[in-house]
Amino acid sequence: MDAETPAPQPTLPQRLLLLVATGFGLGLIPFAPGTWGSLLGLPLAWEIEQLPFWARIAMPLVLFAIGVPVCAAGARLLRLKDPGPVVFDEIAASSVVFLGAPVNLKTAIAGFVLFRIFDITKPWPARQLERLPGGVGIMADDYAAGAYAGVLLWLLNRWLALS
Repeated sequence: MDAETPAPQPTLPQRLLLLVATGFGLGLIPFAPGTWGSLLGLPLAWEIEQLPFWARIAMPLVLFAIGVPVCAAGARLLRLKDPGPVVFDEIAASSVVFLGAPVNLKTAIAGFVLFRIFDITKPWPARQLERLPGGVGIMADDYAAGAYAGVLLWLLNRWLALS
């Protein structure tokens, strides 16, 4: 395809995948799309907390399995390796952040801030996981950041009784 050939219009299923990948359009906000996606993860984390224990443990795995093809499709449709507008990874990572702490106003703020810090700085191994191919790389670095944030949130909750 040369520079003058327009890209084919996405099909309805592709547009729906892109809608989910971009957090129902939140990722299309030009300033800090990952932050907007992370905010959408908070109500998801609260909903997951309402589930039975076994389901709360399973949800990060389920969301990862869903997120790999969704994020890969979003990247493919946007024609970028890890496009900022694809925020399903930030949304799904909230399921990891809040595994060890209940969701309330204090923990939501702390978990959100911690996750954003770790997602932006990408400490080892998050930066390396980001290099994995396709949707796996898009999802894996956020899950690593979510795990770091989740452990620190759990410790803060234990020490400071945030809940």
